[in-house]
Amino acid sequence: MESEQLFSRGLGRNSYNSITSASSDEELLDGAGVIMDFHTTEDDSLLDGDTSPGSNYAMPNGGGGAGASSSTHLLDLLEEPIPGVGTYDDFHTIDWVREKCKDRERHRKINSKKKESAWEFSKSLCDAWSGWLVVTLTGLASGALAGVIDIAADWLNDLKEGVCLSAMWFNHEQCCWDSNETTFAERDKCPQWKTWAELILGQAEGPGSYIMNYFMFTFWALSFAFLAVSLVKVFAPYACGSGIPEIKTILSGFIIRGYLGKWTLMIKTITLVLAVASGLSLGKEGPLVHVACCCGNIFSYLFPKYSKNEAKKREVLSAASAAGVSVAFGAPIGGVLFSLEEVSYYFPLKTLWRSFFAALVAAFVLRSINPFGNSRLVLFYVEYHTPWYLFELFPFILLGVFGGLWGAFFIRANIAWCRRRKSTRFGKYPVLEVITVAAITAIVAFPNPYTRQNTSELIKELFTDCGPLESSQLCQYRSQMNGSQAFPPGSDAAAAPGVYTAMWQLSLALIFKIIMTIFTFGLKVPSGLFIPSMAIGAIAGRIVGIAVEQLAYYHHDWFLFREWCEVGADCITPGLYAMVGAAACLGGVTRMTVSLVVIVFELTGGLEYIVPLMAAVMTSKWVGDAFGREGIYEAHIRLNGYPFLDAKEEFTHTTLARDVMRPRRNDLPLSVLTQDDMTLAELQNIISQTSYNGFPVIVSKESERLVGFALRRDITIAIENSRRKQEGIVLNSRVYFTQHAPTLPADSPRPLKLRSILDMSPFTVTDHTPMEIVVDIFRKLGLRQCLVTHNGRLLGIITKKDILRHMAQMANQDPESIMFN
Repeated sequence: MESEQLFSRGLGRNSYNSITSASSDEELLDGAGVIMDFHTTEDDSLLDGDTSPGSNYAMPNGGGGAGASSSTHLLDLLEEPIPGVGTYDDFHTIDWVREKCKDRERHRKINSKKKESAWEFSKSLCDAWSGWLVVTLTGLASGALAGVIDIAADWLNDLKEGVCLSAMWFNHEQCCWDSNETTFAERDKCPQWKTWAELILGQAEGPGSYIMNYFMFTFWALSFAFLAVSLVKVFAPYACGSGIPEIKTILSGFIIRGYLGKWTLMIKTITLVLAVASGLSLGKEGPLVHVACCCGNIFSYLFPKYSKNEAKKREVLSAASAAGVSVAFGAPIGGVLFSLEEVSYYFPLKTLWRSFFAALVAAFVLRSINPFGNSRLVLFYVEYHTPWYLFELFPFILLGVFGGLWGAFFIRANIAWCRRRKSTRFGKYPVLEVITVAAITAIVAFPNPYTRQNTSELIKELFTDCGPLESSQLCQYRSQMNGSQAFPPGSDAAAAPGVYTAMWQLSLALIFKIIMTIFTFGLKVPSGLFIPSMAIGAIAGRIVGIAVEQLAYYHHDWFLFREWCEVGADCITPGLYAMVGAAACLGGVTRMTVSLVVIVFELTGGLEYIVPLMAAVMTSKWVGDAFGREGIYEAHIRLNGYPFLDAKEEFTHTTLARDVMRPRRNDLPLSVLTQDDMTLAELQNIISQTSYNGFPVIVSKESERLVGFALRRDITIAIENSRRKQEGIVLNSRVYFTQHAPTLPADSPRPLKLRSILDMSPFTVTDHTPMEIVVDIFRKLGLRQCLVTHNGRLLGIITKKDILRHMAQMANQDPESIMFN
């Protein structure tokens, strides 16, 4: 009989198999709503009546309200909802199933009333369009802020070198646009632009001017870095870092109050400009995702549909992250795929459409602002006109190997440094650390023109193909004559001394970028990782590309080149190698695949180079996974102890639920509540003496049969609310979770009914359930906790933290590193 009751409630093993075989998260949550009808304060009719006192106990409220009487429904509906019940504390995980059920019930109410009047119909229309409206506002704000950040960062970056006398608000390039005195070789020099040496010393050349420019470059870099870290420390500590690890955790259901607030948005926008302009080895692309998610979070509070439901709010944040990548790289499709592949935990089809629309709006706004003056969404947009050849797959794959090795090395080195920062006194002085790193970066970077310039401009120069309009050192090739005709511009030719000088400078820049990026990512300033990783890969790729180009020129009679590379033909494109290397290194660090290829493809605008990109990115992922399957964002999530169950991580152990549940042997008994024989003093005593987030409710200490589950926060709010609104509630008042009050003596104080906060269908597994099934259930349903029973009797509880600690223990890691639940 007990097994039949368990099966009827959906607690049998077969129910889990049916759940885990669902085809999508949408179906899983909908399916969960059939098995588990969570009680909500919005509509108490979901609960059915309990057995009356004195009747034989059976598992109450097995799966919904099938056996409830109409009078019971009426009584439940008359109960006033308790304000605050159903909300979550800071640093806690939401209950995805409960939030989904709340939204479904809200939707039912709106649909049932929309035919009653024109007002109700208009309310249903507003509710239906609110999702599109909030992502539109998010896209508009994200695009506008990205344009402002791009323009301000370019201006401050050029301020380190000089100032425009004709218009202070012009950067170097804009200052020389209208000048008629620029030359082809020195197109960036014009009378309107003055270096600091020219302004202060009155001379443009010589040792004195070099030292003055060196000093002013370092001074401005330190000033920007100091201002950025000071603003973050004083006003918004959450504005530091990339933001993507925390956003991944938030999208998985974790609550971090203030991380996506207005102060964080304001300070992150300002300090991101300062941090990029300081010359630190960081980028603005990752923080732009954080900025976009702040916009999405703020706008979601304008609509009750999203402000009162944490699961629905995360759908907006998924669309916002797509808009962030869209404006960061000028890649709307890549942004949608990034949100799907990298950050989102729950991504239904409706969210896919809205993410696409948000990315479209954001890209349109940024294109209208035109921050770079080139009618493009990014600074380093390039187009190649030379096809690639089959032989080139070999150097492309080598670049993929380099990217995977660099990614594995960077993740281990950066995590080791961040862990040392957390465990030593050095981490207590973030301002000093930022100033030190900024000083070293500026002093070492100034002598090398490839490290002195902005990293985005460096990537643009490395991506660009050599042509007749390029005056870069990388394009200084000897002019070779073939009879009476010179080879056309851009064709393979012997490298001049300028190219070899550039190769040495790029090699030094590569070493410098590798070292400084390790120590920069994780500083208490906004710091993205996309641009530094792409710069390292682009440098390596350009070096390899020039080497292959010269090999083809000097040995064009080799069998490798004989068939397809004629003398003087434009066979090798070094800029393409730089692009492939950039994608490989970024893939090695983040372990992104599909979204990364699409982002880089949208940067170049050519379908022809997808195969080299795919080969390099997949190679970098395979090589990186050989040293560890975690990307940099997952590694930082684990470092910070966030409760994140990664869907990419497989659980291969053979443990059972009873091996993970609490209490374990030699532990104190499980803290439980009884359904109708506890006083308010006893309940408050249990709450004050424990720190658990919730308590199972059982029939009695003798039977230990499960009734439901009550959250600590809901109990506390309900007690405070009853004392404020009801008279006669004292410490001796009986507390009951049943539908009807227990039989009490005539002189007893007024009892306190807490049935409205009781979850009467908590997710339950047996003690013999394999942990791989339990882990799968937690991942796909987003559970916070799961109760363990044996023949209907409560044995223990498994929380998300218990699972993460068990997985860490199985991987020979410190289980105490998981700090939050």
